[in-house]
Amino acid sequence: MTGRHVRDLGEVDESLVAVVGGKGAQLGALSRIEGVRVPAGFCVTTDAFRRIVAAAPSFDDQLDRLARLDPDDREAIAALSARIRRTVEGVGVPDDVAAAITAASGRLGEGAACAVRSSATAEDLPTASFAGQQDSYLNIVGPKAILRHVSRCWASLFTERAVIYRQRMGIDHRAVWMAVVVQRMVRPDAAGVLFTADPVTGNRRVAKVDAVLGLGEALVSGQTNPDVLTVRDGVVVDRTIAVKERAVRALPAGGTGEVAVEAGRQRRPALTDEQAVELVRLGRRIEARFGRPQDIEWCLADDGFRIVQSRPITTLFPVPEADDEENRVYVSVGHGQMMTDPMRPLGLSVWRLTAMVPMHEAGGRLFVDVTERLASPTGRAALLEVMGRGDPLVRDALETVVDREDFVLQVPDEEPGGPPAGAAPAPIETDPAIVAELIERGAASVAALERDIGTKSGPALFDFLLAAFDEHRRVLTDPLSLRVIMAGMEATWWLNDRLWEWLGEKNAADTLTLSAPDNVTSEMGLALLDVADVIRPRPEVVAFLRSVVEEGFPDEDFRSGDFRDGAFLDALARIPGGAEARDAVAGYLDRYGMRCAGEIDITRPRWCERPTTLVPAILDNVRNFAPGAAERRFAEGRRKAERKEAEVLARLRALPDGDRKADETKRMIDRVRTFIGYREYPKYGIVSRYLVYKRALLAEADRLVGAGVLAGREDVFSLTFQEFHEVVRSQRADEGLIRRREEAFRSYHALTPPRVLTSDGEALSGAYRRDDAPAGALLGLPVSGGTVEGRARVVLDLARADLAAGDILVTTFTDPSWSPLFLGIAGLVTEVGGLMTHGAVIAREYGLPAVLSVAGATRLIRDGQRIRVHGTDGYVELL
Repeated sequence: MTGRHVRDLGEVDESLVAVVGGKGAQLGALSRIEGVRVPAGFCVTTDAFRRIVAAAPSFDDQLDRLARLDPDDREAIAALSARIRRTVEGVGVPDDVAAAITAASGRLGEGAACAVRSSATAEDLPTASFAGQQDSYLNIVGPKAILRHVSRCWASLFTERAVIYRQRMGIDHRAVWMAVVVQRMVRPDAAGVLFTADPVTGNRRVAKVDAVLGLGEALVSGQTNPDVLTVRDGVVVDRTIAVKERAVRALPAGGTGEVAVEAGRQRRPALTDEQAVELVRLGRRIEARFGRPQDIEWCLADDGFRIVQSRPITTLFPVPEADDEENRVYVSVGHGQMMTDPMRPLGLSVWRLTAMVPMHEAGGRLFVDVTERLASPTGRAALLEVMGRGDPLVRDALETVVDREDFVLQVPDEEPGGPPAGAAPAPIETDPAIVAELIERGAASVAALERDIGTKSGPALFDFLLAAFDEHRRVLTDPLSLRVIMAGMEATWWLNDRLWEWLGEKNAADTLTLSAPDNVTSEMGLALLDVADVIRPRPEVVAFLRSVVEEGFPDEDFRSGDFRDGAFLDALARIPGGAEARDAVAGYLDRYGMRCAGEIDITRPRWCERPTTLVPAILDNVRNFAPGAAERRFAEGRRKAERKEAEVLARLRALPDGDRKADETKRMIDRVRTFIGYREYPKYGIVSRYLVYKRALLAEADRLVGAGVLAGREDVFSLTFQEFHEVVRSQRADEGLIRRREEAFRSYHALTPPRVLTSDGEALSGAYRRDDAPAGALLGLPVSGGTVEGRARVVLDLARADLAAGDILVTTFTDPSWSPLFLGIAGLVTEVGGLMTHGAVIAREYGLPAVLSVAGATRLIRDGQRIRVHGTDGYVELL
């Protein structure tokens, strides 16, 4: 039964989403799976809907107004969407469309009750389920009633919830069309939902069955609690049986209604264990057909299960691909690098090519496989020790996996068979000249790269870059550099451990390392204060910068502009007093312009490419600081460190064996102040090289655009390095691949990457096993001592920061690009971070109380709320 306006379910599959919508296409595909029974039915195609809206008065004008509304303006959206629904329902169904629907309904059986269900073209998709956003109707009897409810389904494309969902997902209202599925009604004994993976933990080996008596409408609407059965490896391993006092059933005259459940049935399971296992087997078949875990709606009638819907579970974090079926444990790279946002394919591949260990990609993020290290006692102990010092939540998550015993097979340590593979590194002297030498070496390496890459283009550029990546890794593994970093960290740990043991002083190294020399990241923040000093006495320049923030530059939102041509700096120079301001900003960009938020992703716009990103921070500095603040702050930090040193040494000398303890402590203070600042330099070197790589790659992209191979230069961001190389070699690009990659990247933003992920798909976030904080406090990792109370400012975008002196910054994570904001705040709270990650290092450098790894901080703390940060003890109080 094929026609322009009606298609039989057996005739359609996923290739016809544009014709029958997501639900219709999915049901058609389900009906073709052996052993899966789908109620008979047909689809009213999107062509019929197009005819309706074409006849709807002022429909286009209403859509234009709808697109301009703010997604948060619920009242305006409710009013306009209701008006659009009335407009659509007011259009009569054309006679030929009505005849086709009536004829198709008759073929389902004379007087047959039907389910009439919406099926939008953006529905049940891999990246957006649209579950419950449009309307469906059960037990509709008679041709006239079916036509009336088809019209209601068309109108439900503009329910308030559907409109807001599309706007939040960035889906154009005009890009979505509505089909309608009409199916023979099933009158089930039980119904419910099957998740072929655990929707909470993500474990793909676990299936969850929710079951109620009667129609599943009672479950979907929340009218009744379901039985919940957990099935693993073909066995029900857990069950919760609800008391079933009410059920929803089809009424004889049409529609549905609540009925009482007879007393003898109320405490009995809706499904037997055998039925639940059978249902999960069906679910596994469906999952295999669609290639990903499914959220399946089912009914159980006298003669078996019917499947009435299947959609992908869009909230699960993907699992890295592996060459075998072995159990694996992965640790997030982004949590260690303070960048948990998704990365584009070029960014992922360049980071992997320049990284020191193999990495695996999933959901636009990178992970390291630590299974082998967890398998041996020595490797496990070392890994847990390192992870625990950096991020206790990662350690806890790993210990959760290890404690299961059956997931990671334990192997004994290898018997020693001679001297160790690598002798212990020679001790390093506490000598500032070593740090100076390393900084000089790094600068020379970047200069050589800039010099040599200039003559390379075409395929030869990519060959050159592969060699440059080898040099990149060599610089990162310079033995002297690693020894300096470890010396600084070990001295920090020594001071914190010993001064706690001897003096009861927590995190003493925080104060002792204030204003340590050679910290390029803290210097970067202070240097922006100097830029503000140049701008502050020039009111026309200040006014111009404010206009950039408020109005955008030029004629567009400055946050999305790309000013490679220097337009912003040129415009700044034309303002009275602007030449000096331009020179100050340009000088800052010469030194730090390679940095940006999420800088480990080479595709992210650097400050030198988008200098307006810095404008809010510059204006904050102009407003919140007096001239000369950079020098004063650095000097004050040094004085605090000197006073702390004198106090600690005096207290130690008063102890038994005090001279020895004081002398050892003095040596470690000198050592930590000599070496701790250098820890920020390797990352500075990485992003300096990244800017050189990026400029060369974008020049190649521009050549491809000029040759008509690519539509835009940033299309290359959706290619891996190797694919980019092949496009340059062949002068051919797969436009479809690029668009699919862009869509996938957008979808990855909705996923929250776990700290630890298993090959079963289980996402583990870890927990704090402690009870030393007040009730209701948010627990985290203490990384910089002190206590501060103030106004919380929840900032998710560096370019939108609006901070006043004394504010406490609350955000997801900070990398070095956030350092300029640290100067004006009183404390720091982040969701991601460890003891030696950027936020912790700079918070200690600036003397800011800070608590990191606070789960859900940006959700649980309201912007503007007063909070108290306990940086020494690691918790946040909501006041």
